[in-house]
Amino acid sequence: MPSDNAKSDAGRKEGTLKRLIASRTVKKEETMRAYRTVPRELFLPNHLAHEAYVDTPLPIGEGQTISAIHMCLIYLDLLDLKEGQKVLEVGGGSGYHAALVAEVVSPTGKPPSGHVFTIERKPALVEFAKTNLERSGYNNRVTVIEGDGTLGLPTEAPFDRIMVAAAAPRIPPPLIDQLKPDGILLIPVGRHQFWQELTLVSKDNKGNVKERQQMSVAFVPLIGQEGWST
Repeated sequence: MPSDNAKSDAGRKEGTLKRLIASRTVKKEETMRAYRTVPRELFLPNHLAHEAYVDTPLPIGEGQTISAIHMCLIYLDLLDLKEGQKVLEVGGGSGYHAALVAEVVSPTGKPPSGHVFTIERKPALVEFAKTNLERSGYNNRVTVIEGDGTLGLPTEAPFDRIMVAAAAPRIPPPLIDQLKPDGILLIPVGRHQFWQELTLVSKDNKGNVKERQQMSVAFVPLIGQEGWST
């Protein structure tokens, strides 16, 4: 039988989701299913696992954070993910956001179909994400790469979806170039520190690009050749 702690975690997890549904923050059924399936506690340092279902950013080391639950789920909704898609994430962190995306594009219990490539520039977080993805069962659907995410991943391009979990001074041209026709890129654009605009970039089947601002957000800076300097 589940322990009292496990029951408590499950209650907090569902309670957070219910609040986000009630506020219309989360709308897509696949986003809800992914959240219910992926164990956020496995993507946090052990001493913070009990805080897994508090809807707030949490430190994961190296001066970085795991995004608040609501922000992760907003990304999933806006990306309009489909099973079988190839996705690039810039800013892998602890691997949680990549696992959520993987659960939509290649659901648990089905033969692998879609795949997520996530780029992280900090070696310690690369290893942390790999460990977390392996113990949560997503390592066959997510590939973690150390590198400069502002340059994308030309060897695996083009991508159906690209998501950036750090704030850029502008949209990096390589990411637009590596987006498929009918693809979506989601990226915070603006200041080095608070605030930025979460920007949805769509490319039509003729290669025309359109940008639409979604909301004000606060992310750590995107460091790299096509981002902010260190």
